[in-house]
Amino acid sequence: MSTSTLIFSYVTLLLGGLVVLTIYSEMQRRRFRPSASEDRIFRCEKCAFVYTDDPDVDRSRCSQCGKSNDAIEF
Repeated sequence: MSTSTLIFSYVTLLLGGLVVLTIYSEMQRRRFRPSASEDRIFRCEKCAFVYTDDPDVDRSRCSQCGKSNDAIEF
């Protein structure tokens, strides 16, 4: 084998290994990413406490002061 063939093979193997490692790490990152919560966010108008509740709730009672609040719209 010539020197240029050996260098080409070496570089190709290194780049191939780097591609495989990149794909593997991206798959691992996606696998362990926390899923987005479906809960709605509420902020109490009386005591300014921020809390979450189920997605099917339009108004929620504050656990700190008991006031009923609307969900925050972003």
